[in-house]
Amino acid sequence: MSSDRYPFRTIEAKWQGIWEERRQFRVTEDTSRPKFYCLEMFPYPSGRIHMGHVRVYAIGDLLARYKWMRGYNVLHPMGWDAFGLPAENAAIEHGVHPAIWTHENIDNMRAQLKKMGISYDWDREIATCDPSYYKWEQLIFIKMLERGLAYRRRSTVNWCPSCHTVLANEQVEDGRCWRCDSEVTPTEVDGWFFKITAYADELLAWCDRLPGWPERVMTMQRNWIGRSEGAEFDLPVVGRPGLGIRVFTTRPDTVFGMTYAVLAPEHSLVDRLVEHEGEREAVAAFRAEVARESEIERLAADRPKRGLRLGARAVNPFNGAEIPLFIADYVLMGYGTGAIMAVPGEDQRDWDFARAHDLQIVETVKRPDGWIGEAYTGDGVKINSGFLDGLTISEAKRRAIDWLVEHGLGDAKVNYRLRDWGISRQRYWGAPIPVLYCDACGMVPEAEENLPVVLPPDVQLSGTGGSPLADVAGFVNARCPKCGGRARRETDTMDTFVESSWYFLRYCSPQHEAGMVDGAAAEYWMPVDQYIGGIEHAVLHLLYARFYTKVLRDLGLVKVDEPFTALLSQGMVIKDGAKMSKSKGNVVDPDELIRTFGADTARLFSLFAAPPEKDLDWNDHGVEGASRFLNRVWRFVLAHLDELPAPAAAGGPSGATPRPAPAAAGGPSGGRLAPPTSTDQSRAFRRKIHETIVRVTDDMEHDFHFNTAISAVMELVNELHAFEATARDGVPTAERVALLREAVETTLLLLGPFCPHMGEELWAQLGHAESLFRRPWPVPDPEALRRQEVTVVVQVDGRVRGRLVVDVNAAEDRVRQLALGDDKVRPWVAARTVEKVVVVPNRLVNIVTRA
Repeated sequence: MSSDRYPFRTIEAKWQGIWEERRQFRVTEDTSRPKFYCLEMFPYPSGRIHMGHVRVYAIGDLLARYKWMRGYNVLHPMGWDAFGLPAENAAIEHGVHPAIWTHENIDNMRAQLKKMGISYDWDREIATCDPSYYKWEQLIFIKMLERGLAYRRRSTVNWCPSCHTVLANEQVEDGRCWRCDSEVTPTEVDGWFFKITAYADELLAWCDRLPGWPERVMTMQRNWIGRSEGAEFDLPVVGRPGLGIRVFTTRPDTVFGMTYAVLAPEHSLVDRLVEHEGEREAVAAFRAEVARESEIERLAADRPKRGLRLGARAVNPFNGAEIPLFIADYVLMGYGTGAIMAVPGEDQRDWDFARAHDLQIVETVKRPDGWIGEAYTGDGVKINSGFLDGLTISEAKRRAIDWLVEHGLGDAKVNYRLRDWGISRQRYWGAPIPVLYCDACGMVPEAEENLPVVLPPDVQLSGTGGSPLADVAGFVNARCPKCGGRARRETDTMDTFVESSWYFLRYCSPQHEAGMVDGAAAEYWMPVDQYIGGIEHAVLHLLYARFYTKVLRDLGLVKVDEPFTALLSQGMVIKDGAKMSKSKGNVVDPDELIRTFGADTARLFSLFAAPPEKDLDWNDHGVEGASRFLNRVWRFVLAHLDELPAPAAAGGPSGATPRPAPAAAGGPSGGRLAPPTSTDQSRAFRRKIHETIVRVTDDMEHDFHFNTAISAVMELVNELHAFEATARDGVPTAERVALLREAVETTLLLLGPFCPHMGEELWAQLGHAESLFRRPWPVPDPEALRRQEVTVVVQVDGRVRGRLVVDVNAAEDRVRQLALGDDKVRPWVAARTVEKVVVVPNRLVNIVTRA
């Protein structure tokens, strides 16, 4: 085998074959060992992996292999989030059935992942489009329906009048259909919902009990749930007896500063408030404009708030004042009551709107002295507030609510920004909703023994006219499971987020046929110990998965409260200043990268170029540098094989040639004596070896500093070359060889999880029969770490002026004497009086002087 360059094409294919032959990463429950469930978010089978995939899967594989070496029983599965709109679009554009398109893509992506050498247990592979998978979520839908956690109601959706279909938010571009460019209009349709709001308090409470999650993700989830405590009450409409506008506020203390009120444009009362045809036309035009905006745009703090003044007026019940009414884009129907009281003195959005519409601003909280600003949201004493004057804000809130209750006008109220999860999709390629509509019995869930309700293969996909399932008579026409009469099947399919809300549970027992999950397997493996995926999933997928897990717990299927103990949200892969995308022409093809440099190089670069939570800025020179480093390690080991002692009882793996083993051998691989260190050079080199073990282990265990862990191994490789070049004259041969062996084996053990193919090959070349990943992670030797000398920093009046190398056990008086006599320190104390010398043993000498 050539010792000049690492022959990655041969070696990577070889070891991928060996791992598969040995079934090395297949696992079963083993109560004698601690478990570690490592999971990356499963991909949509688009057809090809991209560099974002390479990065996230390299992180997961690194952790899985590391935990194997730490003695854990590691579950590391892979599957496919296989339902979704792209498959349906491909069918429309290319005339290929979504199932065929999806499974061909799965085959291609599976082959790509295997070329990366990822340590997946492929026996646990799942695809969510398989009826044996979605059968179980159909059963859970029925159980949720029985408990009132699934229900049907009308809701507003994006409707394309040309395509005659509902569009997801991401299919609306600048208010127009992404396919035909027609203007999208809001339309009310019937749809299915999961009652996630029933778990709002628990979801929020557990945000404080997940220390392994990034705080920014927890903050995003808290904000999305959006729990608000306040009051609800009615604003009477002037001249309309019995008609009131229900408003919610978190600041009932500010009611005397209410100078106008705002309704969401979609609010059902707006049509009743309109007073003439001209106003009706203006309202319709304004609604159409707002419908083209996303919620994010409507709520953005940095954009102007747009509104339309109505002719009707309302009454502030606290002081009897008449106030104008508006509809405005910054008020949403889905939060609170869809109507707000506006208090511009203490709310910035209201202040901005009031200034734009020349409305009165009343201050109800005393400002601090010198306050110059706009709306004031700080603490203070109430002013201009009638019977609330002189109270603190918290006191005034309670008193205002008491007043509302006493007068029968309102109540204390807790509201949530979180809305129930709409799961209906008017699409073909999704899990059918297991409900039928019978003329005699009404809405009826499918009988459990009839599950799964399978998608019909014979469907015509045109992209127009609503759900394609509605045109398949053999699917739509069915028998009522309750009375046996004629019935019509539901033609909506489930949101694909439903499939991704429990796939991690199915991995625990993917072949289990008696239920959604085998209870014993789930109890052993769950929760997932480390979940890895992009920050873009911080809210929807992660929140839905948390909710669904709690539902399954309450149904008695699992015992865990939360699905994921720890979460790592990796950054994006950036090239030429932008996220990689085909449209920008800055995509790096992983297949081409692996063909040119090998999977180990691709993995090493993606792990070294940036901390995992940061964006990775792609750099071709960095890839070349990673390749040079691996070749440097390869050349060194092969060049020194003949003089490195082989382990006892040597026997290589498939294709490896055993090397004769001497009677005594030293190294970190287990069961060896520590190499002798009779010289300062030997002791310093061995200390470097074991300091590297400490550094890499710490970086792996804390905060996932993979890039600095790789840097530490690179430093050790530099020391290895330096020691080999200089130790032949000053270090006894047996000692030098034993230390080289220990350093090389330590390097391979530490580097193995990053670069598994090369690590396995060189480990075998050293004479080991057992896989590198069946060896224990190296443990630092306390004796090797013990220093005889240390470097002590010398400060004069707080500034570093010198450094001393002293014995570890040097007396303080001796260290003080050396510091004051140091050539670099003397000029800074010569003309001054030394008042005090503080010695921090083995770290610091601080000299304090005066003129």
